[in-house]
Amino acid sequence: MKKIFVILGLSLALAACGGGDKSKPPGGSEADSAQATDQAAVAHNSDAANDTAANNIGTTKAAGTPDNKGEALMANNDCNTCHNTNSKVIGPALVDIAKKYTESDIDKLADKVIKGGSGNWGTVPMTAHPDLAVNDAKEMVKYILSVKE
Repeated sequence: MKKIFVILGLSLALAACGGGDKSKPPGGSEADSAQATDQAAVAHNSDAANDTAANNIGTTKAAGTPDNKGEALMANNDCNTCHNTNSKVIGPALVDIAKKYTESDIDKLADKVIKGGSGNWGTVPMTAHPDLAVNDAKEMVKYILSVKE
């Protein structure tokens, strides 16, 4: 019971401390406070008017974001696990694929992306991507064929 009275007394003492008169700012009058508030509002409004970055939200791409739909699809799938732009990893480099095939091979290559398989670049089979839409696979292949050294 003694602890309750001690805690209650300390709580009341802390609540009584530091309240002060909040209607007057320290070292000035209410008029000074109103003028300072008006100046802060004007400064804030002029900053907002000059801040054109807020007006451009969503209009620029983030750093490292692919420019091409096919490139974005490749980045969002597991392609980079086996393929690199300029060097062979597990699968061939994209530049080597672009050298070997033409736009007339898009359908065949999109089918290979979806079904997977081996034999074109060695014995390691390419992973199948059966859930990938045909049009997305074609966009990926178009991007690959556009890659130059």
